Amino acid sequence: IGTGTGIISILLSKKANIKKIYGIEIQQEVANMAERSVKLNNLEDKISIINTNIKDIFDKFEPNTFDAIVTNPPYMKLNTGAKSDEIKKLISRHEVECNLEDIIKISYKLLKSRGEFYMVHRAERIVDILYLMRKYKLEPKKIRFIQSKVNKEPNLLLIKGVKDAGNQLKIERPLVVYNEDGSYTDEILEIYHKK
Repeated sequence: IGTGTGIISILLSKKANIKKIYGIEIQQEVANMAERSVKLNNLEDKISIINTNIKDIFDKFEPNTFDAIVTNPPYMKLNTGAKSDEIKKLISRHEVECNLEDIIKISYKLLKSRGEFYMVHRAERIVDILYLMRKYKLEPKKIRFIQSKVNKEPNLLLIKGVKDAGNQLKIERPLVVYNEDGSYTDEILEIYHKK
């Protein structure tokens, strides 16, 4: 959900044994870029890009259809932070067309029982995220904070939830992106198969 130019869908198709990936993107121009990326990587049989608002997703898919949902939603509440004059960036960064609650509520409906929900978001939104996930029965199971360097505060988080699961949350050790010299950490290199 919020596939952007398709990079997460493409990476997932290479890393996991997935039959089919649907990338949902509201912005036509961005969805077109995602489609071009899919074609350039010869992944048309594995990835389909759908240009629609997630609020209209049930025109295309039945509830309880998906095994997993991955989302990198707009991080900023509508009236917060610096706003871009460019509409494409504004929609990507701010909750203009949908908000966090829309994404979590719709994800719950789309997932099969025990389906998995994965999201990257701002660490500062953790209270909203946990509240809404529990409200819509996407029980938080794992959280991992991301920080640029070892001595920096986390700015992002990765979270996994499971539909209709019991409550037990594991906080994993932080993912550190850069070494002190500015080079990528070994773990980041391993994630991208560069080591």
